[in-house]
Amino acid sequence: MNVNAKLFFILTFMVALALVGCESVSDATNAVRERIVGRDEAKMRVYAAPPRATYDAVRAAAADMGYRFVRGGPAQGEFEAVSGVRAGETHGSARQISMKVKLKATLDGQGTEVAVRLGEIIESDSSNRAGQATEAPLRDTPQYEVFFQRVGRVLGVPAQTEHAR
Repeated sequence: MNVNAKLFFILTFMVALALVGCESVSDATNAVRERIVGRDEAKMRVYAAPPRATYDAVRAAAADMGYRFVRGGPAQGEFEAVSGVRAGETHGSARQISMKVKLKATLDGQGTEVAVRLGEIIESDSSNRAGQATEAPLRDTPQYEVFFQRVGRVLGVPAQTEHAR
């Protein structure tokens, strides 16, 4: 075997190893992405009411819970709000809850799906590093149930179904 043939064989072998390695890295990346997405799943309910009325009920329920409107509207099918800023667990830290709601008409046109994500915004040292905060999803909090009950109360109809997206 001459030098060129050996070099070609070695390069081909290395490329094959690299491609096999890329697939395993891709699999690992997909697994991590699925775990992260799973933690940030929205809680969902369906109400037997039109989207506009449901949006108004979402806005009223959020205000009743102490959230302040940030952005969104019935035409976009979105509502975003934040709670008041409170003192965090450590000295000099601050905590706030964000609410992101997506609304869309059901396929049969007889109701509205309401998907809610709550997140906790924590600023660890607001006195020295203002504006540098982290946000993490809130999964197991009773605020979801309180919110859905209040939306149903405003609409005058209870939620029809419960889903996790």
